[in-house]
Amino acid sequence: MSKVLMYSTGMCPFCVRAEQLLLRKGVPVIEKVRVDLDPAQRNEMMQRTGQRTVPQIFIGDTHVGGCDELYALERAGELDPLLAR
Repeated sequence: MSKVLMYSTGMCPFCVRAEQLLLRKGVPVIEKVRVDLDPAQRNEMMQRTGQRTVPQIFIGDTHVGGCDELYALERAGELDPLLAR
């Protein structure tokens, strides 16, 4: 299963929703980077993704985007193959 990294904050309902989907899909570990606790991590996230909002999710080396994009991958049947890499 691919490594999953999620940039998040402590009080983000979209982060919780994305994490719940990933856990339902059997992802054993989600590496969470709390950008609200470390401004340098937010800067890193913005450089890597071009986005300011959380969550920003990476599956392996693929930048998925946020919660809406993650759920769109699931609806399109593309999330499982991405996680299986």
